[in-house]
Amino acid sequence: MILEEELLSSNIMVVDDEPANVQLLLRALENEGFSSVKSTTDPREAVEMYQEFSPDLVLLDLRMPFLDGFQVMEKLKEFEEESYIPVLVLTAQSDDETQMKALNAGAKDFLGKPFNLTEVVCRIRNMLEVRLLHNKIKDHNKTLELEVKKRTAELIAANEKLKRSNEEVIKRLGRAAEYRDNETGNHVLRMSHFSMKLGEAAGMNEDDCRTLLLASPMHDLGKIGIPDNILLKPARLNEDEWEIMKTHAAIGGEILSGGTEELITMAEVIALTHQEKWDGSGYPNGLKEKDIPLVGRITAICDVFDALTSERPYKKAWSIEETVDFMKSESGKHFDPELIPLFFEILPEVLKIKDQFSEKAV
Repeated sequence: MILEEELLSSNIMVVDDEPANVQLLLRALENEGFSSVKSTTDPREAVEMYQEFSPDLVLLDLRMPFLDGFQVMEKLKEFEEESYIPVLVLTAQSDDETQMKALNAGAKDFLGKPFNLTEVVCRIRNMLEVRLLHNKIKDHNKTLELEVKKRTAELIAANEKLKRSNEEVIKRLGRAAEYRDNETGNHVLRMSHFSMKLGEAAGMNEDDCRTLLLASPMHDLGKIGIPDNILLKPARLNEDEWEIMKTHAAIGGEILSGGTEELITMAEVIALTHQEKWDGSGYPNGLKEKDIPLVGRITAICDVFDALTSERPYKKAWSIEETVDFMKSESGKHFDPELIPLFFEILPEVLKIKDQFSEKAV
């Protein structure tokens, strides 16, 4: 709704080369109560006045020297890219051709000469109401757009914060399982970065590789369910103890089951399948070859490589040469024979990661 004071304070601009016509319009507008009116009898001044005054309505003659009304409208189009030219044409030409030409040029209505002042005021009021409503809707839409952008930015920031928090919790879950097994948190950092690199080499997309980086540290989460007398036993496990130890894969899968987020579902798959072997001799389900999910096959290689090449209180670190020879011998048995060559291709990067996250570096 447009208030009367809004209507009467609208900016009105008059462009007509006949001073008598201009004065007649100015008096009519003043008598009606309009308080913001500017005029010119030189159409060459119209564009500059339009820029400075930003009128809500232009009363524009068509037949003028130097620039006719059509030429003026063409120039005004340059300054109304997001709206329309609010033009009420003043013309003594009432033929259809002139009217169509004026409409195509941007005019919204016509006033015939000589003027009927009552009609002039009615047309002006009607056009101003439309123009002011248009501006209000445009301003409202801009406000809504800014608010949407603001809220969207806030939601993105909140989601990023939540994502970072979730990732931090996940990292610490993975490290908790390793610490309980007398491992170090650096092991999960190393093997997770190895896994991401091997995933890239195997053709996984960027998003999945990023998820693999975050999910793989939870591969041994199920060890929190293994009794200390077995998990921390300094000697070799007997057969019964080993069967209990092997349940950590199923326990990890169970802990992570039921999730809907991609990160948790991938972590569940990794926890459940990273101890499966290519030849079907692994656990907990004896999966074979490509029945083992790709992320499980990748994690198995990266986990074993870091475990063998790392020193622990109960063992010395294997050399890179010894580890490579062993993993070659297990290709097609323990490990995917297609992934092992890819792992050796990225071995220089793997060794850089190993050095970056060594026990001394972190």
